[in-house]
Amino acid sequence: MILDSPRIPLSRRTLVDEEQLLDQLDLIRLNLPTAFQEAAEVVHHKEELLSEAEQYAQEILETAERRAAQILDEMGLLRQAELEAQQIRQRVQQECETAQEQTMADIERMRRQAQQELEEMRRRAIAESEEIQQGADDYADRVLKEMEQQLSDMIRVIRNGRQQLQPEPPPQKPRDSATPSVNRSSQATKSPSERSKSQ
Repeated sequence: MILDSPRIPLSRRTLVDEEQLLDQLDLIRLNLPTAFQEAAEVVHHKEELLSEAEQYAQEILETAERRAAQILDEMGLLRQAELEAQQIRQRVQQECETAQEQTMADIERMRRQAQQELEEMRRRAIAESEEIQQGADDYADRVLKEMEQQLSDMIRVIRNGRQQLQPEPPPQKPRDSATPSVNRSSQATKSPSERSKSQ
């Protein structure tokens, strides 16, 4: 997706679609490997593991009870057999509870770690998107500023050209009050070429 995205000219940055990037991050989160799968399998098989532990404990208890019965038959020590069976039962139950607590703690730890990694990836993606957007805005502003400067220079050149194309007004001659009016009228009747010659 990064290689196919458009690059910002004159920079090493690439414009990335934020929504598409977040979708890809969601896909990554959904497909994060083994840790999540193992945790899900542990949760899924939790009951099975507990059942196996209980079955194992039951087998131990049955073995202990048989052993106690054998001791009772052999030595008549009923009380000692009951105490041993009770201790075994308590120990097995404690081990099952410890294993269950450890399993749940491991699952919670992996879940928190995965959530932190996902939030960090999301934060980095958003920060990168904002940085890319800021870079694009700065680049657009520089381009527009250069265009504005060029247009200003062009307008100044055009104005100077127009001013040079404007004809300069002819200098006005001072009127001589002593000149007879008949001369002015005779000048008025002359053709433009004659007037230019006389001038």
